[in-house]
Amino acid sequence: MSHAAAPAHAIPLPPCPAHFHPDEWAARQELAACYRVFAMLGWVEMIYNHITLRVPDSVSGGDKHFLINPFGLHYSEVTASNLVKINLKGEVVDGSAQRVNPAGFVVHSAIHAALDQAHCVMHTHTTSGLAVACYEGGLQPDNFYSAQLHGMVAYHDFEGITVHADEGPRLLRNMGHKQVLILRNHGLLTWGSTLPQAFVLLWTLQRACDVQLATLSMGRAIPISPEVAARCAQDALQFHPAHGAGQDVFDAMVRLALRQDAGFQA
Repeated sequence: MSHAAAPAHAIPLPPCPAHFHPDEWAARQELAACYRVFAMLGWVEMIYNHITLRVPDSVSGGDKHFLINPFGLHYSEVTASNLVKINLKGEVVDGSAQRVNPAGFVVHSAIHAALDQAHCVMHTHTTSGLAVACYEGGLQPDNFYSAQLHGMVAYHDFEGITVHADEGPRLLRNMGHKQVLILRNHGLLTWGSTLPQAFVLLWTLQRACDVQLATLSMGRAIPISPEVAARCAQDALQFHPAHGAGQDVFDAMVRLALRQDAGFQA
């Protein structure tokens, strides 16, 4: 069993308010920073989509509680203090008056509930990501980034808007233990044992989709053999805990966000 721990921060945190546990405050800072990074990268869908992060066991006592964005706010408006803590049913457990969108949490809750190691789940509807999700052939192993994801991508067929809990078991069956999921006709999803790991997986998937969309506009791509793609995936060490699992990448993006506007730390 994987236990949720407070995130390790290389970036100094602002003082913890008295009404938050220090470990929850650290998690809130990390998730709020991630929402700001998504906004900075343009990975936004007005007030929709979610990034969820499990609250450390030191705070929850082992219960699966998660932080999520308040419904109605643009990602650029999300801050550490206005994130909402919910349970697996999407019920608010921290007394927050902020609204949440339980319907949007159906996919996230299914993954969090089934996989103890899934501490963070990210979902986007970017144009190139959705285009590849709509493409009959899916993600093609013919560019530098998609080759790094060789054998790591699962697919789940479109069943409509994800508001029905009974879709969860089918999604989990299709995903297996793969951390990268393309929701056909819908969008992209990754999960990680840490937030930075989920982020670097999603960034790689997003870049693969960007390049695929650009390549298809010009014609046929130069194929990459399965053997070379498999070697690329093996050599792509940025996903693995022994090599930081994306922490250095995420920290760099947070430093960039802080230089632009540190308001998300409030």
